[in-house]
Parts: sequence; structure tokens; C-alpha cells
Amino acid sequence: MRNSLALHWQIMLGLILGIGFGVLSVQFGWAGFVKDWIKPWGTIFINCLKLIAVPLILVSLIKGVSDLKDLSKLSSMGIRTVGWYLLTTVTAIGTGLILVNLFKPGHFIHADMRETLLQSYGEGAATRIQSAQSTVAQGPLQPLIDIFPDNMMAAFTDNTKMLQSIFVAILLGIGLILIDQEKAKPVKTFFDSLNDLIMKVVDLIMLTAPLGAFALLASLIAEAPSFDLIRALLSYSGCVVLGLTILLTAFYPVLVRVFTNIGYKKFWKEMLPAQLVAFSTSSSAATLPVTMERVQEHLGVDEEVASFVLPIGATVNMDGTSLYQGIAAVFIAQAMGIHLGLSDQLGILLTATLASIGAAAVPGAGMIMLVIVLGAAGIPEAGLALIMAVDRPLDMMRTIANVTSDACVSILVASKLKKLKT
Repeated sequence: MRNSLALHWQIMLGLILGIGFGVLSVQFGWAGFVKDWIKPWGTIFINCLKLIAVPLILVSLIKGVSDLKDLSKLSSMGIRTVGWYLLTTVTAIGTGLILVNLFKPGHFIHADMRETLLQSYGEGAATRIQSAQSTVAQGPLQPLIDIFPDNMMAAFTDNTKMLQSIFVAILLGIGLILIDQEKAKPVKTFFDSLNDLIMKVVDLIMLTAPLGAFALLASLIAEAPSFDLIRALLSYSGCVVLGLTILLTAFYPVLVRVFTNIGYKKFWKEMLPAQLVAFSTSSSAATLPVTMERVQEHLGVDEEVASFVLPIGATVNMDGTSLYQGIAAVFIAQAMGIHLGLSDQLGILLTATLASIGAAAVPGAGMIMLVIVLGAAGIPEAGLALIMAVDRPLDMMRTIANVTSDACVSILVASKLKKLKT
């Protein structure tokens, strides 16, 4: 019997029930039960999505690039994609900086609360600082070096090496364009069939999305830190949420409406399932299969464009993360009594833009990149501890902006190339 309840409503129901069960677990002391018997199902759901992410990127990019049949088309699409991604990223950071300077949330953190947060989360902050320092110590061109793997197969075995997978996929796609088309035909047919197979696997995985959303939210609430600490950080959290809301409700839908005939309501309705998965998983990479399905089958983006734009976006386009980094850096400076001038904040804008490129599309990666932003602005990295109490729920929200931006850009690129079916 066909289920009459739409997927996004099923996921929404799972999220609501998960929050409710999580609250009950806090009240009645069920945290241990949730950790042992509920949380694993959320982990399984995320693992299944991650399982298919790299094969999806590989196959869809090879297929998308080879279908272009002309390197000039690839160049044109690539320039438009990068241009739009840079524009949305800079806009996101700029929005964050305006809001944090307007509301000054750091001034609500008093000295006693600052010391409490530094002591409570100092160990976690130190771990991330160490990870970031090892990244910086590798040299300024290390991110560029990391794009080029020394082992093709190894690039497909690590979800944190998405840029390597993208490079290999594009390289193979270009190779298929350049060789004799008769010889390329069997390979292209294979990848066409494999792409259909992977999309069907995505559909099967999404049948478990409501259960996954329930488990993830229940465990998040059950393992939440002290609500007293969270309340003290509401001013900062409110600033981040307001910035994300502006992007999601005004910037992206308006861009789509101005450059295409896709209306505000349709854009939101069709993107909602992907946004809910992004919220529950906190991973752009894990959400990529759902994003591609929504964009292609429901928003009319040609497979050729979606297969190229979205995998790249899942790695290099982190608008929500970039906005959060801008707000967090200035917030920490305010809380510590450090004045940041215009030049300092312009430096944050530039550093956050660069840091978002190549950041692993997995939960918590933005926190490590924030350490780099803080260091570049001369802000003590230990201040990271001030925001760690609320990072997890904010990570869930900013992932929504990340995937929505990817979808928005894919629509804009498709429209410009006349590959948008409406």
C-alpha cells in the first residue's frame, strides 16, 4: 500500500518525535538508554548516506562532464559555478559581519560566564586548535597539493577527501571527451547505468530517513550540555540563526525568482526534504544524494548541470559555515574585549572565504576552520571554548544553508545555459 504521507512530512514528524523523546529522556534520566539503543540508528542512517556520497560524486561528475562533449562547455559551466559560489559565500560572510556588529552579542558574556565556558570546554577547544595548527603548519599551498591524490583508489576511500574525488572524476570525464567516441561509448553507457543504480539506492536509503531523524534529534537533546550555559549563549545563537534565516528566506529564493520563473513557494516546497536531511545529519556530503534528487527531479535542473555543480558545491560552497565563522570570530573578540577595526573584519571576510573552500563536508569541520580564521585575525584560539556548547545545533542549521545554496547555484547555472526544465 502506498504511503500517502509525503517524505518531508515523514522526516518532520521524525524530528518532532525525536525532540520530544529527547526532552523526556532528560527529565527521566534515560540518557544512557538513548545513547545505547537510539543513537546507533541515527549513526547507521548517516553512514548509509556517506556510503553512497563518494560513488555518487564519482559517477555523476564523470557522466556530467563526458555528456558535455565539448571542453568549452565545461569551461563555461565551471566559470559560472565558481563565480556564483564566490558571490553567495561573500554575501553570507558579509551578512554575518553586519549582524554581529549591529547586535554585539559578545557584550552579553560577562567575565564569570567567560571563565566558566573556558574551563568547561577548554579541552575540546584544545583538540580542535591542535588539528588546525597541524593544517596551517603544512604550508599555504598544502590545500592545493591535497587536491591531487597520489593514489586514485585511495581518494575514493575517505569522505574527507572530496576534492580529490572531484578532481579524479573531472579528469576521467575530460578523458572520455577527448578519446574516440566509439571507444568511449561502452564506458559512458556503464556510468549511465551505474548512475541510475545509485539514485535508486538513494531512494531506498531515504525510506529510513524518518527513523534516522528521530534517532539523531533524540540523542542530541539527551546529550546536550547544561541548559544554563546554552541560555547564556542565546544572543550569539540568535545572531547566527537570524543570519541563516535571511539567507534562506530572502537571499536564495529571491535570486532564483529573479533569474528564473521558479516561484518562492515551489523552491521551498521542493527543497524541504533535502533541508530536513541536512538538519538531521549536519553533513553536506551526506545530504548530497538527496539534494541531487530534489534538484533534478523536482526543480528541473538538467542532470548534466546538477552532476557537475552540486558535487563541487558540497565541498567548496559552505555559505552557512562561512556566515557562522564571521559571526563567531567577532563574537569571541567582543567577549574578550578585543576591538576589531574595518581592516581586521575585511581580513576575516577574506580568510573565512578561503577557509570554506575545501573544508570537509562533515559535522564539526567548520569549528576547525574557525581556528584558522581566529588565528589570522589575532584572536586567541582558546576563545573557541566560548561557543562550543551551542555548536552542534548551530551546525545542523548552517548545513541547511550550505545545501540550499548549492541547489540555488545549480538552478542559476542551468537557467543561464538553458538547461532548466520548468
